[in-house]
Amino acid sequence: MEHVLLALGQQAPAGGCGGGAMGSLPMLALMFVVFYFILIRPQQKRAKEHKTMLESLKKGDEVITRGGVIGRVSGVADNVITLEIQEKVRVRVLKSYIDGRHGGTQPVRDAAKSDPKSEPAPTAESKS
Repeated sequence: MEHVLLALGQQAPAGGCGGGAMGSLPMLALMFVVFYFILIRPQQKRAKEHKTMLESLKKGDEVITRGGVIGRVSGVADNVITLEIQEKVRVRVLKSYIDGRHGGTQPVRDAAKSDPKSEPAPTAESKS
C-alpha cells in the first residue's frame, strides 16, 4: 500500500492506521459526560436528600429502616435513633440505616365526608 501512496505523491502514515490518540480523546470525554449525567449526578442528589432527611428527623416521625422495620422516633442522638416499634418496645438504630419516612400512617379521610359537593343537598321532601 505504501508503494501505491508513494506513486500518487502522498506520504504513508507513520503508524499504519490514521487517527491516533487524539481521535479517541473527544470520545472518552463524551463517555465521561454521559456517565456523569446518568450515574454519578443522580446518586449524589439522592445521597444529599437522604442526609437532609436524616438531619430533619425529630421525635414522633414515623420511619422505615433498611431492614423493613417501621417505627416511631422516640429519641435522636448523634448517630443513633431510638425507634418505638410497639408500645414500650424500643430499638436503637444507627441513623445510616434509616431508609426514609414512612408515609402510610396518616389516616385516610373519607372522601364523602370531607367533600361537601358529594353529599346530596337536603330537599323539601326529605325534611318532612
